[in-house]
Amino acid sequence: MLTPPALRATAAAVAFLAPFPAVAAAPEAVVRGFLQDVRSGRHPELADQYLAPTVLAHQVTSEGESVVERTPANYEAHVHEFLTLFGAYRFEVTELLASGDRVYVRWRQEGRHLASFDGERPTGAPLVDISSAVYRVRGGKIVEYWIQTDRAGLQAQLQRAARGGQP
Repeated sequence: MLTPPALRATAAAVAFLAPFPAVAAAPEAVVRGFLQDVRSGRHPELADQYLAPTVLAHQVTSEGESVVERTPANYEAHVHEFLTLFGAYRFEVTELLASGDRVYVRWRQEGRHLASFDGERPTGAPLVDISSAVYRVRGGKIVEYWIQTDRAGLQAQLQRAARGGQP
């Protein structure tokens, strides 16, 4: 059976207006957005826009490695912990490299010692945290990351602050 020309034109218009499937953002754009919005402390409530429902967070330290399962909700709480510890901190990405589904980032976070990290008395002293991470992105969401933090440097700053800034 032949389709009348008006019906063919209507069907073509409907097909043209149908929504296109969502295209996942490039890994670099996902990670940049996550760092600018969430990790920076500006909008931790947006974590679910960037993180998969479950993210494997590899904590790489000289003491050993551990893996923590993160969800958008507990990552949001994690950022609120930073805000409690550091106050409204300054967060600066100092390097970002992307290749395939992986994005490497190094950052510098500057704040003040406003709450206890490990039982010490808060001093209000300036603190600098330097960290780096490799994020793996799939389907427009962060699904896994490996993070290294200069814990010894942070500990030395806390000890110096406890001694009133004396070396």
